[in-house]
Amino acid sequence: MPSAAVADSAAPPSPGPPDRPDGRPLAAVLAAVGVPMFMVTLDNLVVTTALPVVRTELDASLTDLQWFVNAYTLPFAALLLTAAALGDRIGRRRLFLAGIALFTLASAACALATEPWMLTAARAVQGAAGAAVMPLSLTLLAAAVPERLRNAAIGIWGGISGLGVAVGPLVGGAVVEGLDWTWIFWLNVPIGLLAIGLAAITLRESRGPSSRLDPIGLALSTAGVLALVWGVVHGEEHGWTSTGVVAALAAGTALVCGFLWWERHAPAPMLPLRLFRSRTFSLVNAVAFTFSLGVFGSVFLLAQFFQVAQGLSPLEAGVRTMPWTMAPMVVAPLAGLLVGRLGVRNLIVAGQGTLAVALGWLALVSTADVAYGVLAVPLALAGIGMGLTFAPISTATMASVPAPARGVASGTNNSIRELGVAVGVAVLASVFAANGGYATGASFVDGLMPAVAVGAAVVALGAVLALWLPRTTSPIDNVTRR
Repeated sequence: MPSAAVADSAAPPSPGPPDRPDGRPLAAVLAAVGVPMFMVTLDNLVVTTALPVVRTELDASLTDLQWFVNAYTLPFAALLLTAAALGDRIGRRRLFLAGIALFTLASAACALATEPWMLTAARAVQGAAGAAVMPLSLTLLAAAVPERLRNAAIGIWGGISGLGVAVGPLVGGAVVEGLDWTWIFWLNVPIGLLAIGLAAITLRESRGPSSRLDPIGLALSTAGVLALVWGVVHGEEHGWTSTGVVAALAAGTALVCGFLWWERHAPAPMLPLRLFRSRTFSLVNAVAFTFSLGVFGSVFLLAQFFQVAQGLSPLEAGVRTMPWTMAPMVVAPLAGLLVGRLGVRNLIVAGQGTLAVALGWLALVSTADVAYGVLAVPLALAGIGMGLTFAPISTATMASVPAPARGVASGTNNSIRELGVAVGVAVLASVFAANGGYATGASFVDGLMPAVAVGAAVVALGAVLALWLPRTTSPIDNVTRR
């Protein structure tokens, strides 16, 4: 309850959740945090395969289509850390509910859009609202379940996230092949209303260790991440040496440096830099970045391979990626159950190594006329690797910091992952463009092979970094001391 949270804020922070979830069924807690997180994950990908229909219906240009995607990604990546910090200060449950409500309203606005700029604006609001939902869903889950069930719960949370990744291309493909594109967004409205009620009833309020706000830190981090992501996303479109891209990257770098300087001197820092004194926290974020860069940059191109190089429909392409996209739903919960026995290091190394092998395999065997059976095994291996990665990375992030710092830790990790996605798409698309193109299937494969090979090398680097993780994790109890 909010009143209880206010009273508790003056007391020393608890070292962790109680031995039992205060009478709340675990299934209800998982639903309360999982349903809205699923919506946010789904909408990150669902639009991509529906773009041809949207282009026809709204008479949109190619630039408009790009903004339909980027308008969601940019505020989502830029505001993740900000949302986690605000949740620590004004109440995580309160901000989580506000994020769900805003996401639901923005979804309705997307469905009602009649002009490209309307859809772009509504997608931007969706992304901002999603930034409040994603990191706080994990923080609220970790606080609501007992210690003995936390690894399993985080594993299920990762599986739900994987379901959003898996269903996104299929839903978008179905829309492209005949359904009204507005139903992509209308479906969020009843689900969002249900999620608000469930979260309000099930979840308890919690806050971070400080009630003071860091407005300068919020402004510097938000503007810096936004500028960096904008520059990376538009580097291929406008040219890496163009004035706008160079200015955005330079401004973003300067703002982020200013943010880091300010956080070292702020009386109530949004991001305590002492967090990074934990070897686990620093390494797991580095691995999260390389993982997102290599994997999602490759997915961006491989998802198009079936359509451009092999002439399949978007729905057929979505079905063929299912060995990759569906596997995390099964593997992530299992990894969550096994993380206590096998250790986060072993699972993350195994996951990143499997992913690197799978991507390298795909780079070697991909041709315009390759049989699907040749691709099915490496696609499945890639899905297994992702499933082995999701839950252990989340577990390591949450366990490497004290309980009061978990909101900031979760926001940092998710923000770094989203930055990795944006950088990966831009970098691997540049490698693709330098070696091939969209003119023919063979030309597409000429660009695809070296780009996916680069993705495999980046993921392999993440596997090497993960070797330095400790086998088990423990909070750094002095992180909140100044």
